[in-house]
Amino acid sequence: MRIALAQVLSTADPQRNLVTVRDHARQAKEAGATLVVFPEAMQVSFGHDLAKYAQALDGPWATLIRQQAREIGITIAAGMFTPGEGGRVRNTLLVAGDGIDTHYDKIHLYDAFGYAESDSVTPGQSPVQFKHEGTIIGLATCYDLRFPRLFTRHAQAGAAICIVSASWGQGEGKAEQWTTLAQARALDSTTFVVAVDQADPQSVGRTVTGTAPLGVGHSLVVDPLGRIIARAGAEPELLVVDLDLDQVEVARKQLPVLANEVDL
Repeated sequence: MRIALAQVLSTADPQRNLVTVRDHARQAKEAGATLVVFPEAMQVSFGHDLAKYAQALDGPWATLIRQQAREIGITIAAGMFTPGEGGRVRNTLLVAGDGIDTHYDKIHLYDAFGYAESDSVTPGQSPVQFKHEGTIIGLATCYDLRFPRLFTRHAQAGAAICIVSASWGQGEGKAEQWTTLAQARALDSTTFVVAVDQADPQSVGRTVTGTAPLGVGHSLVVDPLGRIIARAGAEPELLVVDLDLDQVEVARKQLPVLANEVDL
């Protein structure tokens, strides 16, 4: 399976962000990818009034993502915000294309490193998988990467790939944590982990202030035995990667952690 990781920078303008999705989806299609993954907060970047921009899944932003996927002929995964409870929103990962129309609401909220996502976001309740080209793929968003159980749940549901869409918070050691956690979750679940972050705003000369998580770049793909097989730098980049899905079965024979797990 050929997958594209679109490490981009979203803005405060949802229409401009749709153009970014369209252009990178076209490039991914031209490169032979059948699935392109965009970061969390692709509809509008963090640091803005999320409730102002939140739209229902049948609203114009999601509808145009579906239209782009259909017209380009590629499956698109992209982060957006949908209405939540009590004036809050849900941090939603939309997947559309090739007969697929599903979404995942982020379960683990980023109440860490001086930022409180739960102040503005309603948590999701259930893991979500979808099937692409006959392969089951699990969905995760940013802070979810720190929680192994979500990834093993995906694997137990038959997933061979786990997608992580992120806008990772900046700070000392955070890029290293991002990489280490992606490798750990691949080893926990013996799946491919496809982790796509927003590019580092500083890589294009933007000044970063405040605590809103805006991305550190370094999107990567990790194989089921924890080996990094592709990695981006800090700046915007489209990374196209071929996944040998037979490696999942091989890894699970060599490292049967799912079969060996004991409930304590």
